[in-house]
Amino acid sequence: MSSPAAEVVRLLTVRGETVAVAESLTGGLVAAEITSVPGASKVFRGSVTAYATELKHRLLGVDAALLAERGAVDPQVAAQMAAGVRKALGADWGVATTGVAGPDPQDGQPVGTVFVAVDGPRATDSGASRGGKTTALRLNGGRAEIRRESVRSVLALLLEQIAGEQTGNERAQDTERNGGF
Repeated sequence: MSSPAAEVVRLLTVRGETVAVAESLTGGLVAAEITSVPGASKVFRGSVTAYATELKHRLLGVDAALLAERGAVDPQVAAQMAAGVRKALGADWGVATTGVAGPDPQDGQPVGTVFVAVDGPRATDSGASRGGKTTALRLNGGRAEIRRESVRSVLALLLEQIAGEQTGNERAQDTERNGGF
């Protein structure tokens, strides 16, 4: 079975789409995971590691009032990071991670509080968002485990959103790859 990153690269390649990554607590691990896959250059636009809170506003367009009121560890911040990196880097999909890997709490949030988000293509006819989703995680373990699980979780969320957007032709290609008809 292929890794989630390899599946992301495969599906985006089939679709002719791209992805950009905004990271905080993962510090570049999501981008590293995706770019470790051969052929990632066809789909990976780039990444922004906005570890400092003010960079989330300055580089990714996260609302400054939201950051001041709730801090960087917040589901809306994650959603705005994903949308911001998607726009800033001109990608079809944007993903984001923000949270507390430890050893100390941050912004009133305990260690293991993580938010991952995906922002996807917009429907042209209705203007409705498709592929936009934020997930709250409560992770256990040490700093390395929390960061690793955050990477796994955001890639799984992206796969879920991409799969939800597949056309009939892409589903047929998946079936053929998996030995079906």
